[in-house]
Amino acid sequence: MAVSSIPARSEDPTTGPTRAPRRPRGEGQWALGHREPLNPNERIKKDDDPLNVRARIENIYAHRGFASIDPQDLRGRFRWWGLYTQRKAGIDGGRTAVLEPHELEDEFFMLRVRIDGGQLSLAQLRVIADISREFARDTADITDRQNIQYHWIRVEDMPEIWRRLESVGLQTTEACGDCPRIVLGSPVAGVARDEVLDPTPAIDEIVARYVGDKQYSNLPRKFKTSISWLVDTPYQSNDISFLGVDHPEHGPGFDVWVGGGLSTNPMLAQRLGVWVPMAEVPDVWAGVVGIFRDYGYRRLRNRARLKFLVADWGVERFREVLEKDYLGRTLLDGPAPDLPAKPVDHVGVHEQADGRHYVGAAPVVGRVSGGQLAQLADVVEAHGSDRVRLTPYQKLLVLDVPSERTESLVDALRGIGLEARPSAWRRGTMACTGIEYCKLAIVETKARGEELVARLEQRLRDFDADISIHINGCPNACARTQVADIGLKGQLVVGPDGRQVEGFQVHLGGGLGMAQGQTAGFGRKLRGLKTTAEELPEYVERLARRYLAGRSKGETFANWVIRVDEEELR
Repeated sequence: MAVSSIPARSEDPTTGPTRAPRRPRGEGQWALGHREPLNPNERIKKDDDPLNVRARIENIYAHRGFASIDPQDLRGRFRWWGLYTQRKAGIDGGRTAVLEPHELEDEFFMLRVRIDGGQLSLAQLRVIADISREFARDTADITDRQNIQYHWIRVEDMPEIWRRLESVGLQTTEACGDCPRIVLGSPVAGVARDEVLDPTPAIDEIVARYVGDKQYSNLPRKFKTSISWLVDTPYQSNDISFLGVDHPEHGPGFDVWVGGGLSTNPMLAQRLGVWVPMAEVPDVWAGVVGIFRDYGYRRLRNRARLKFLVADWGVERFREVLEKDYLGRTLLDGPAPDLPAKPVDHVGVHEQADGRHYVGAAPVVGRVSGGQLAQLADVVEAHGSDRVRLTPYQKLLVLDVPSERTESLVDALRGIGLEARPSAWRRGTMACTGIEYCKLAIVETKARGEELVARLEQRLRDFDADISIHINGCPNACARTQVADIGLKGQLVVGPDGRQVEGFQVHLGGGLGMAQGQTAGFGRKLRGLKTTAEELPEYVERLARRYLAGRSKGETFANWVIRVDEEELR
């Protein structure tokens, strides 16, 4: 007689038969024995470590061309070397979600150059400019991750591009992919008057030890880092952030935050409650990445970020696992960092700790060109500097300028389209790549941002408040939509004639805890508050004028948004 494989049923005298409880479904956590790939992305990584694809690019694809590229390499492993196929021209936003990848993509690539800490030498800047002009049709956007982003890159040119970048100490290794992305850092690290401890050695050690290390090249999804003494990076939106703090007994070190991330399910990072000396930052960083690798959720891509694990575990358990299983020691409790009296802004002319000056300048929504960067290199050299920095807000800085040369530099920067004394609108507006090149985008962003800034400068040139405007082409929040004063999430909306047109859902009053009195939170979403792209400048102007007319003394835009009736915001 055959033995049944049906689970046994128990009898409850009051309710009747019950089935044995079902085991909870695994989340794909390696540490719990769930090693089998659970989605196509995980299978691609298991079949071959993505770092290995560089050899195929150099030895096969660069010689045989785009058509020879294996689809798993093309749409998967190429990302570990900073390469994404770019959007084919002429495909409107309404078809973004319905076309297959091969129908959306062009035979050209977007390429990200990782610039950890945003630090560039003059020689590196010139190489970036030359690559842009020779291989990227003069494109070279500054991103809000301190990257340089090219477009129109051909696979045939990648060996030469890598040779040139690496000859000056730059790389594209793990600029994208399910791995440790660029490490954000203060653009004034090592020169700021208010900086007690320069974390650049910790950033350099992390990059040298772990970027390109196959122990950390297969994470559940991307992993974003920020390390800064100053409160001048968006530390609450990263997977891990180290923020400078003085311990009353042990002196300067870093406060640790974990579990931040935006996209379609935004969460703010939480304090781990520990104090870490700079020498231990790389080990603590590696421990947190190790937890993510081993315990991160790999079954569903939309739950594969560290923020979901931190939310489920809580910071107390997360700290316990980090200390016991990954560091083998207890971390010291630490105080919360002191926030500055007002948000740190590096645009303009500022004195360095050594008496020289740095000058921060704003392109429009991060859009620059290779020709412009080549001109910048000439201007920088002519003013006695050898160092440029990129910021997490799509701006750039020139360091080490003698005090008597600052005004000349301001004028020279203006002459090449970089403004060191910008309007509030140019200073405060960022935009992601958008539909021009991105396969995920639904609407245009860069051109819309440029148009918006120009309109507001014309109509509200003397606007005297700081308002951040972040424009995103889709829900993925690459431009940090939810933590802007005015966050604009691209989508199709119904226009005046009843047809679908490009537009934005509006988020109002979001922000991070960047200064005393600021409460971090996500922008207010009002029911039905949307604008077409054509009506966007008019809407923002109307909103700004209402704020100017109705604010109380010293009231920020975010606080005004919370206080006023909804009708004022429409």
